[in-house]
Amino acid sequence: MLDSMRNSVMNRRRFLTSSALTVGSIAGAGTLLQACNTSSTPTTTTSSGGASVTKLTVMYASGEFTKDYIAEFEKLNPDIKITFIENDPTRLNAMLAAGTPPDFVRGSAVGSANGNARGLALNLDPYLAKSTVLKKEDLLGINDSFRWDGTKSGSGPYYGIAKDWSQDATLWYNGALFDKAGIPHLSATDPISYDQLLEISKKLTTKQGNTTQVYGFGVEWAWNLWAPIATMLLQQGGSMYNADLTQTDMTTPEAKKAIQWYVDFAQAGVGPTSLNPLPDGSDESTFAANRMAISQDGFWYGGNFVKSSADFQTAVRMAPAPIMGSKRVSPSYAGQGAWIPAASKNKDAAWKLMEYFMTGTPAHDRAKSGWGLPSLKSLMSEVPQDLPYQKAAYQTTQNELTYVGLLPDSPYVTVASWNTILDKYIQQAIKKQITVDAASQQITTEVNAALKQGKQQLS
Repeated sequence: MLDSMRNSVMNRRRFLTSSALTVGSIAGAGTLLQACNTSSTPTTTTSSGGASVTKLTVMYASGEFTKDYIAEFEKLNPDIKITFIENDPTRLNAMLAAGTPPDFVRGSAVGSANGNARGLALNLDPYLAKSTVLKKEDLLGINDSFRWDGTKSGSGPYYGIAKDWSQDATLWYNGALFDKAGIPHLSATDPISYDQLLEISKKLTTKQGNTTQVYGFGVEWAWNLWAPIATMLLQQGGSMYNADLTQTDMTTPEAKKAIQWYVDFAQAGVGPTSLNPLPDGSDESTFAANRMAISQDGFWYGGNFVKSSADFQTAVRMAPAPIMGSKRVSPSYAGQGAWIPAASKNKDAAWKLMEYFMTGTPAHDRAKSGWGLPSLKSLMSEVPQDLPYQKAAYQTTQNELTYVGLLPDSPYVTVASWNTILDKYIQQAIKKQITVDAASQQITTEVNAALKQGKQQLS
């Protein structure tokens, strides 16, 4: 179970470098919206005993939606049979365009605005109102990123439910490496500033010639730039978008400070970047090998260490999200979950699956595994606290939950586009080919062009 959970979490984070529903990925938004208005007659077949059976098509990651879960759901619901499709954004887009979508689809809360603005997802409020097991009052705040009021995320009806999540700006650190460098451990409750973090990372980094023996700090550069930079802006009281989410200005003092920090980080050589990436594209193996002192990852990261040595478990600890500015904000970058296409022909059956997946055996397994926080308040007590590092991380998280904030989510541009543009110009600034001011202006120009194109496609 732990191996499958680990694989699922790594899959969950891959949304940060790709997007399942990309603006312009299908020729014309009108095709999709038209598809959503197709007939919703249930897809049924007749069993050998003469009973009617609904055929439910599920597109998910097999490491998260296992064969055992499928078997249990079908046993509990003998009138429903599942056809499983491995999560595939390209295939999903084709199925949506053809008006034959899956009935239950994997998706992230953060980044769902584009699909919601295109009318792809079903409004779940009527189902939530009638459900006896899945209630609005039990949903943690991460689910608000699945809400859409017609113009913005965070309010209005729910168009998806998160299965698990983490506050992804938080830090995990190796106390043994801190002790070796003579540096006090990070506080479990009080955040360090990004500037302070960079300075101690320099002291924690050790090199032999041109080879880095120990990285001071890993920021999971390969996964995301947009979300941490958006967080830095919020912490400074800034904003990534204008009021109607149609334009960005990355030339503001807050934005330039965030970009400058990433340039300084890379030039200091304290951690991997896209210019010197880790072979596996993830901090985990390097951190677990005692070759990285700090890694910026959410609560889920602790699931990696259940089978680690006792010495490593004693050394590893979790710390709050660092801050840039005076406002504590500690958001989720993802919040993986599920949504039901508006064009599904089996909406009622898909909702039964939603209830099972979010409150049944899979939900309890996820909560007990420690691979992320549950998205339901009622499951929080099942998060493991057996090992000392798990108990410490749980306590840090309970305090950190006070500072959750929603990241801005424009329906007109994707996370993937942001990451590509940010990385291109931050790289140029790192190599001193352009200044940070020039990089900020170029980022603004290119993202605004993407926003304009995305808005035209949704008009």
